[in-house]
Amino acid sequence: MGTPIEPGIDEYLRKRLTPVEGAIPHLARTDMYGNSIPAENVGGDLFEYLNFQQRYNIDARIATALRLSKEYLEPIPEGRIPRNSVDQHVQWLRSKSNGSEVREAEYRWAKSSDQLQVADNLHELYTTAGVLLVDAQGHGIISAKIASTVHDTFHACMLGELDRYGKTTARLFEEINLRLAQSVTARNALGRDTHEEAREIATMLYGELRPEGHFRFVNFGSPPPLVYSAEHRRFLPMHIDHLVQFPALGLEIPEDHPDRNKYFAMAVRPRQINPSDVAEITLMNPGDIVFLYSDGVYDGSDEEDRLRLECIVREHQESSAKEICNSILDYALKRDDYYRKIGEDDRIDDKTAFIIKYS
Repeated sequence: MGTPIEPGIDEYLRKRLTPVEGAIPHLARTDMYGNSIPAENVGGDLFEYLNFQQRYNIDARIATALRLSKEYLEPIPEGRIPRNSVDQHVQWLRSKSNGSEVREAEYRWAKSSDQLQVADNLHELYTTAGVLLVDAQGHGIISAKIASTVHDTFHACMLGELDRYGKTTARLFEEINLRLAQSVTARNALGRDTHEEAREIATMLYGELRPEGHFRFVNFGSPPPLVYSAEHRRFLPMHIDHLVQFPALGLEIPEDHPDRNKYFAMAVRPRQINPSDVAEITLMNPGDIVFLYSDGVYDGSDEEDRLRLECIVREHQESSAKEICNSILDYALKRDDYYRKIGEDDRIDDKTAFIIKYS
């Protein structure tokens, strides 16, 4: 037998960045489907479903949180090795304080309560679906590598979020944003050449959907979602002034971040992200749709393109999310053929579309 041929880097990255249909979360009253089509063998668009039940052992995490909530309440016997972080902190308190000053019971109760909240938050993940869209500027292997870096950073941070909070928090997005920033002293994921002004750019939108039709999301440089009303048979006007949108990842560092002076930044914002920066869209009626996309499908500004997309959704609004998504991507591919015909190949980009349909 011959030696198996290892896949090339482009094939490897394409597989990493391709959504897996078997991971589509199933929520009550919700139909969802998305797909990405690279402009070359591999591209800088990344689309991924986050099926919490499938990807993580929620039962085991809840059991761990409940076990710790009980264990944290139990004083450690004298001379025993600490069992957990609470025991370690109590020992540290005793070493720094007069014994009468250590309010161990109150501290243990507070940390136990934290774990009960973690268990409650984890329980909500049974009926929560996540979606991650990343668009690295350009297309090709370098862009795919940048998108893959965002993907890996996201999932590494997500593990810490679930262990610590039982849900995603604003802290996760601040860490991803910093990871994509340019370090003053080190060559980071994007690299840095002091003789070049150009820098690689990646946008990101991450959102979570609940069965009640609530879609909450954080947006770093992506075009804003479009919302289609089944009742009015059109895209509803979006008051984007009320939708918080940060610049592309790594371009803006918060002034109050302790490592602020360790990174280059195009802009500085006054504070780190908090829950008020999470935007929300609520689907009210059966057939309402949230449409997410990369700029290879629609750049978010051309009114003519917007009307064409609206027409496509209207024609297929009774169809499944998958059929609507594929119709939009078919339109984008036919537009690429037109660009090639008129010699404007440089306008062709990676394409991602994602449809959430409420029923």
